Amino acid sequence: MSSYTDRHGAVLPLPDAAADARVRADDRGHVFHSWSAQAAIDPLPVAAGRGSTFWDYEGNAYLDFSSQLVNLNLGHQHPDLVAAIQQQAGRLPTIQPAMANDVRGELARLIAEVAPEGFEKVFFTNGGAEANEYAVRMARQSTGRRKVLSMYRSYHGSTSTAIALTGDPRRWANDMADTGAVRFFGPYLYRSPFHSETPEQEAERALAHLEQTIQLEGPQTIAAIIIETVVGTNGVLVPPPGYLPGVRELCDRYGIVYIADEVMVGFGRLGEWFGIDAFDAQPDLVTFAKGVNSGYVPLGGVVISDRVARAFDTMPFAGGLTYSGHPLACAAGVATFEVFRRDGILERVRDLGERIVEPTLREWVERHPSVGEVRGRGLFWAVELVRDADTREPLVPFNAAGADAAPMAAFASAARRAGVWPFTHFNRVHIAPPLVIEEEELRRGLRVIDEALAVADEVAAG
Repeated sequence: MSSYTDRHGAVLPLPDAAADARVRADDRGHVFHSWSAQAAIDPLPVAAGRGSTFWDYEGNAYLDFSSQLVNLNLGHQHPDLVAAIQQQAGRLPTIQPAMANDVRGELARLIAEVAPEGFEKVFFTNGGAEANEYAVRMARQSTGRRKVLSMYRSYHGSTSTAIALTGDPRRWANDMADTGAVRFFGPYLYRSPFHSETPEQEAERALAHLEQTIQLEGPQTIAAIIIETVVGTNGVLVPPPGYLPGVRELCDRYGIVYIADEVMVGFGRLGEWFGIDAFDAQPDLVTFAKGVNSGYVPLGGVVISDRVARAFDTMPFAGGLTYSGHPLACAAGVATFEVFRRDGILERVRDLGERIVEPTLREWVERHPSVGEVRGRGLFWAVELVRDADTREPLVPFNAAGADAAPMAAFASAARRAGVWPFTHFNRVHIAPPLVIEEEELRRGLRVIDEALAVADEVAAG
């Protein structure tokens, strides 16, 4: 890209050192960033994006192998989504949620049509954390119980209940809001807490552990179990066969609401409308955000089973948001459905995952001493990096920072220098490009990651 359009509509050439300096000055002077020590960060100013690529003001191009925060499923500047927002802004840019509007109703119907059988109602939120907050609220109000079980390796958002349910270290500084949160170990065969040797053993033992947790906590006190259908940031942990149906059976046995957190994997990431479609599981509530409209305007929500929805036929639901089902966001959501169907997005995700990503990553296990395991589905994969393939010692320690995290930082820097923006977390690199990525771009990005793994290989070699 040789030029970009600024916020005044002017087309300016790249590189643009003056614009880069202005953006940096405003950001560093006035923007307070999330999850960061403010004096220790130097955010990259981004000038433009298109498709699977974005550019900085120096003119450097980056292939977006993280879909930003695994939300940009239809890529940067998708013309159909942009046009839908523009058209909606020209006729009804906003309206309060107590009133009905055509685009919100249409999107809710479209979501219900692809949801599991027996899901007809959708409650809209502004994002994924709120979706999980409100799903928990629905479970608590409909059951009269308070406790909610969640996995240690999980992330459900940063609002009060969502962060209390989160299992990763981001909870630690915020663990004061919800005393009803109880954690358990989910399946993770590569580092099995149950000493399993096969996927079948892992599923069986993880379910036994979960049932024991339910019994020890008191089934009559537990409102819900919330599970990321495929654990996202904390490892792309694909559930072994039988695990999620087993969770369903436990919830039925003890009268517990099963919440499927699909904020990251919903809307095509696994090659399915919802991730649960790939695992023969039937939750009671499904939360979504990110991919429903690629984050062009903030949107999330809860798809509600008829069984749970009936509890609120005569009992008022105690909750609401000023911007619930915002028309601009819903317009982009309706356009997303149109693009998915016209362009065969689900089919191409399955094809690219099976034909290109999986065989490429499997080959890395054989060739790179630093690659301990690869796992995933569709266009959502994790490459777990280790110092020793036999002992499975992670390349960097859990929750590493500073010098301890240097090997992963060096790997990421190598990828960025070669024009790929990777998603890294602890000792893993995740492969999560936009679902519209061209085949040549996907192959090129994988080649760059492959070459950057030489940095990790040096550490593994000692």
